[in-house]
Amino acid sequence: MPMNRIDKMNSSGEAELVYGDGEFHVVRPGAYVKCAVSGAHIDLDDLRYWSADLQEAYASPEISLKRHQEKNLIK
Repeated sequence: MPMNRIDKMNSSGEAELVYGDGEFHVVRPGAYVKCAVSGAHIDLDDLRYWSADLQEAYASPEISLKRHQEKNLIK
């Protein structure tokens, strides 16, 4: 279920998402997700990097690239 502005305004804490190719769906509304590598909080409005295969969010493209290389998903 995509999140709308009302869901965002009525939510706080960590969200639970299902990551797809080019989009994500909200399972449990929240204000942020945690970066799978650094543990940094990522506001949902700022979430740009994730892996549908690993079902993880990343705080930056560099972190995403490093994680994918570690998991041998890219070379």
